[in-house]
Amino acid sequence: MTAASLAGRRALDELRQRHGEYEAGLALGLRERAAALEVCRPTAGHALVPALDQTRTVGLVTLPGAFVGVLLGGASPVQAGVTQLVILVALLAVEAIAIAVVVELVARGAVRAAGAPAQLGFGPQT
Repeated sequence: MTAASLAGRRALDELRQRHGEYEAGLALGLRERAAALEVCRPTAGHALVPALDQTRTVGLVTLPGAFVGVLLGGASPVQAGVTQLVILVALLAVEAIAIAVVVELVARGAVRAAGAPAQLGFGPQT
């Protein structure tokens, strides 16, 4: 949820702040979606940073629940470690997919800031 909300907020903020680049893309013949993606796609990577930071500290700072659960279930420490790695990779994959979907929805104009017009008008509201 954090990754998706960060992706949406950052993409909308970038489109508002870099409205001139969006307009330049339109002037060059890009469609609205393509011009919006050129502006907001780089922000998708930034939305994944908190998840990567959390994943990096698992096992060093905190003892993961899945690891302990598998150990208490009678598995070896290697099996518990593999289980925990699979869970962490799956979580990162799901967050990356959520970010991609949110950025695509923002670029298509399906997600917009509160009070923004229905069309792709990312500039300052007058």
